Amino acid sequence: VQHLKEPVDESSVKKMILTFEKRSYKNQELRIKFPDNPEKFMESELDLNDIIQEMHVIATMPDLYHLLVELNAVHSLLGLLSHENTDILSLTDSVVDLLQELTDIDTLHESEEGAEVLIDALLEGQVVALLVQNMERLDEQVKEEADGNYNTLAIIENMAEFRPGLCTEAAQQGLMQWLLKRIKAKMPFDANKLYCSEILAILLQNNDNTRELLGEMDGIDVLLQQLSVFKRHNPSTAEEQEMMENLFDALCSCLMLPANRDRFLRGEGLQLMNLMLRKKMSRTSALKVLDHGMIGPEGADNCHKFVDILGLRTIFPLFMKTPKKMKKTGASEKEHEEHVCSIIASMLRNLKSQQRSRLLNKFTENDCEKVDRLMELHFKYLEAVQQADKRIEGEKHEMVRRGEILDDSMEDEFYLRRLDAGLFVLQLICYIMVEISNSGISQLQQRVHQILNLRGGSVKVVRHIMREYAESIGDGKSDEFKEAERKRIMDLVDNF
Repeated sequence: VQHLKEPVDESSVKKMILTFEKRSYKNQELRIKFPDNPEKFMESELDLNDIIQEMHVIATMPDLYHLLVELNAVHSLLGLLSHENTDILSLTDSVVDLLQELTDIDTLHESEEGAEVLIDALLEGQVVALLVQNMERLDEQVKEEADGNYNTLAIIENMAEFRPGLCTEAAQQGLMQWLLKRIKAKMPFDANKLYCSEILAILLQNNDNTRELLGEMDGIDVLLQQLSVFKRHNPSTAEEQEMMENLFDALCSCLMLPANRDRFLRGEGLQLMNLMLRKKMSRTSALKVLDHGMIGPEGADNCHKFVDILGLRTIFPLFMKTPKKMKKTGASEKEHEEHVCSIIASMLRNLKSQQRSRLLNKFTENDCEKVDRLMELHFKYLEAVQQADKRIEGEKHEMVRRGEILDDSMEDEFYLRRLDAGLFVLQLICYIMVEISNSGISQLQQRVHQILNLRGGSVKVVRHIMREYAESIGDGKSDEFKEAERKRIMDLVDNF
């Protein structure tokens, strides 16, 4: 009460922290002196708890966070987390609550300096390892302890959002293992499981180290097992659907790492995704996973396996007709068409021998109806891109008129906008066009050119789109690969 009356400033915060240090030390002393007699240190425990509650006020002043570090309070708070005695749960709970408030993401951004100092000190004290050990002791059947886990995950999320670079270290300090264990635990779905799926997806974003770690821990199997629940029934609530999406996102991230493609193949991921393409709720996500699993030269094994499990029977109906009811799942028509075209393009790139013939036969059946659909998509996206180009040309004209300079970064931004407007899908469609025209099946080549002429399209435009595509190819790949791939595409284009 006394503290509440005083205005909170630097000196009162110092006083508060020193009181906390004193009480923390006293509590420790009594514990060592009377290890088997909790009554003796019960009072000191309550006093300590009180001051921790008062320290919440520091979370409103991130510019004073440096005091927590300089006066050793961060070290002491972390020490309380690693307390051996489990009867001290209320204390660890209080510490978790305090840390959650101190690391609140909006507060951290109020004072970048204070935030950096605090996060540095927490990481130096192995905060993630301690938090994970603490979560392992908690029994989630007890509501307070389940809340403790939820709040702990919030601390980790706050820190990861403020400093994405800590994800690798956090994952290696036991967090990845704990998340996987918790996600596959046979417990009813709840807020904690949803939160775990969210943290997992965050750890894997743009991070090959954590993707590797997850693969080595058999995490691909865990993700596939958890997703397989939804092949029979749709998520029953919005929260459960959100968890499903998080798991799909995590799987897509993992597949960016070539070593995980094989784990996905062996874990029968293709069979599961092929089944999930038939469910409305999971269709777009399953397409996205297949796209990630089959793309590039590392996707060759998955492409062949997909044909072997009769995946062409599932994917081509989705190519022929974009599902109308996609509002519910929040997916766009363009996203659907992009993934389907990308999967077909990957197969044309990767398939050999008999599997390749089966794919090309699909284009000839029913009087080449697949080619007709391909050309329909070609003109749809060509128009969208031409509209965008017109707008961009207008803007460039304006900029030049105002005497502004069009530098490389501006040009890159314009290119990204064009990709977004539909150029990316158009490139995939043109790639499919030149591939099937070069397949040695004359009726495919004839049909492509016949429709181009009929609708006033031009070979020149297709070639131009493909040249631009060849230029931009192979991000993050070796120069040899880029060169070979460019040459392969340009040979297809020259024969078109």
